[in-house]
Amino acid sequence: MAPAGKVSGFHQKGNDWFCNTGLPSDVTLSIENVNFHLHKFPLVSKCGKIARAQEESKSTHGKNFNIVLDDFPGGPESFLIVAKYCYGIRVDLTARNIILVYCAAEYLEMTDEYGEENLLFKSESFLHKNILCNWKDCILALQSSKPVIPRAEQILTKCLNAISMMVCTDPSLFGWPMMMYGSLQSPGGSILWNGINTGARICSSESDWWFEDISYLSVGLFERLIKTMEARGIRHETLAGAIMHYSRKYLPGLDRWQGGQGGKARTVASFSMTPAAVDQRNMLESIEKLLPMKKGKSFCLFLLGLLRVALILGVNQTCTDSLERRIGMQLELATLDTLLIPAYSDCDTLYNTDFVERIIHHFVSSESNVTSLSPSSLNLEGSPSSGPLKKVAKLIDGYVAEVASDASLKPLKLRSLAEALPESSRPLHDGLYRALDIYFKAHPWLTDKDKEELCDVIDYQKLSIDACAHASQNERLPLRVVLQVLFFEQLQLRTALAGCLHVLDSESVPEAPVNVPADMAGQIVQRDGWVKVVRENQVLKVDMGRMRSRVGELEEEFSKIKREMKNVTKSHSSLGSPRLIAWRIGCKLVPRPSDAQPEAVDSTGLPPRASMEQAYPSHQSRHRTSFSLF
Repeated sequence: MAPAGKVSGFHQKGNDWFCNTGLPSDVTLSIENVNFHLHKFPLVSKCGKIARAQEESKSTHGKNFNIVLDDFPGGPESFLIVAKYCYGIRVDLTARNIILVYCAAEYLEMTDEYGEENLLFKSESFLHKNILCNWKDCILALQSSKPVIPRAEQILTKCLNAISMMVCTDPSLFGWPMMMYGSLQSPGGSILWNGINTGARICSSESDWWFEDISYLSVGLFERLIKTMEARGIRHETLAGAIMHYSRKYLPGLDRWQGGQGGKARTVASFSMTPAAVDQRNMLESIEKLLPMKKGKSFCLFLLGLLRVALILGVNQTCTDSLERRIGMQLELATLDTLLIPAYSDCDTLYNTDFVERIIHHFVSSESNVTSLSPSSLNLEGSPSSGPLKKVAKLIDGYVAEVASDASLKPLKLRSLAEALPESSRPLHDGLYRALDIYFKAHPWLTDKDKEELCDVIDYQKLSIDACAHASQNERLPLRVVLQVLFFEQLQLRTALAGCLHVLDSESVPEAPVNVPADMAGQIVQRDGWVKVVRENQVLKVDMGRMRSRVGELEEEFSKIKREMKNVTKSHSSLGSPRLIAWRIGCKLVPRPSDAQPEAVDSTGLPPRASMEQAYPSHQSRHRTSFSLF
C-alpha cells in the first residue's frame, strides 16, 4: 500500500532522497551518509526490521524518528530498489541486481509475514526460475555480488553449484547426455525451452569453452568455484587449464615469457563484462594454492612464468617455496630461457641463481627415492631416473654456460651450481668444460689457484676427443690442468689400443646383455670413441702404404723410359726421327696430313722398308748395326 497522494517516483537533492507524494516525511533512514526521507506506513507494512524499530520508538509517536543502517547490504542503491517496491513502484529484477535485492530483503525481514509474496519470496523465486538455470545470468549474478558477499553465502553457494553442474554436464568433458533444465546457454544451445524439449545438444568438442566466462569473477569467487568443481569430480587437467587461463588474464606477462601460449580466448556467453579488479599479489598467492599436482611441458613453463611474476611482486615465502618445489618435480621439462630469471632484488649478479640451485635440490630429492628403490639403479640406461637426470644435466650445463659470462658471478656460486647434480647424471663433461672456459674468458683476473679449484668439478676421463684436443691447447687453463688433460688423453688412448683387439675379436661372438655401472658409462663411451679413431688410423695407414708402393712403381717406370730415351739420342741423326724413336720404344704415332704423299708413293708397289732403303742407301748399314747392338 502507498501513502496518501500519488507516487510518481523519487528525486534526489544532494545526499537526500525524497518521495514524490506531496506529503511530509515522518521517518528518515541514513545509509552511508545518504538520507532517505520517507513515510512509516509503506515501510512498516513490508519490512519487519523497520516495524520493530517503530514499536521501540512509540514514546516519540507523532514525531519523526531516525534509523541508521550503515551495514545495509548493497548500500543506498539497493535500498532505493526496496523503497520503490514498498511504495508500489514497478521494480525490475535482473541478473545484475538479484543478489543485492535478495540480501536487502533478507536484511529488512521482508517475509510473507509482512505481506503475501513479499520481496524476499519474489527474489528467491526469480533466482531459481531465471538465474540458476542460465549460464549467462549466473555468471552476471556472481560478478555483481561483490558488495554483499559476506551476507550472500547461501545464494552464492547455489550459483556456484549451478555453474559447476553446467560445466560437468558438458559432453566434451565426460561424454554425459545433456539433462539440465531451463535455458542453459552452451555451445550447442539449450535442451529445454519453456519446459519443452528442443532436441538441441551441446556440440562443442572443446573442454575450455567456459574458461573465459568464469575469468570475469573475483579471486575469491573463482577460488570457491574451482573448489566446487573439484568436489564434483572434474578432471585436474581441465581445472589446471582454467586456472592458467585466469592467471594469464590478470598477469599479462605470462604470455610473453611463455612464447604466447595463452591461445585464443573462447567464450560462450556473448555479453560484455568488466574484468574483475584484483590485487595481483593476493591473486597469485591464491592461485598457487589451487594448482593441482600436475606434470607437463606447458604446465612447467606456466609455473616458471608464475615464479618469475612472484619474484617481481614479492609474494610470501610460502608461495615461492611451493612454486619452486612444483618446478623441481618436473625440471626436466623446463627450457633454458625460462630459467634465466633476472635478479629483481638488490643483488650484484645479473641472474637469480639462488632459486635455480634450490630447484635443482628439489629435483634431486624427488628423483633420489625413485633411484634408490629401483632394482636397476646400477644400470645407467635402465634406471628410471637416468632419462630425467641426463636432461636436467644438459639443461643445467647450458644454464651455467649462460650465466658464466656475468662478471659479478662468484666462483663459489658457479661451483655450487655445477656440483648440485650427482656424478652419474653426466656421461660426458663437455658442457661443464665449455661453461668453465666461458667463465675464465669473462674473468681474466682469476688466479691459477681459483681456476684449478673450479676445474676440480671436471672429470677429465669424461671429456670427449674434441674437448681434450681443445683443452690441451687452451691458454686460459692452468698448466697443471693442461698436463692432467694430456695425461688422461694418453691413458685413454692406451686403453683404447689395448681394448681394440678385444673388441675386434668379440665382434664375431654374440654379445650378451651386461649391466654397466653408472661410473663406468663415461669410460665406455670414451673407449668406443677411441677405438673408432684407432680403426680409422689403421685404414689410413694401409691406404698410405698402398699409395707409396704405387708411387715407387711409377718412379721406376719413369726411370726406365728416361734411360731408353738417353740411349736413343746417342744414335745417328738419321735415327733421330720421331717416328723411328717411337717405333724403337714400342709406340705408334698417328700419321700427319703431310705424310699423305709418301704413302701415295709407297702405293706404287714397293714395300715400306725397300722404299726407305732406296731413299737412304748410305745409312742402311748403320741403322742395322745400331739395331743389333741395341
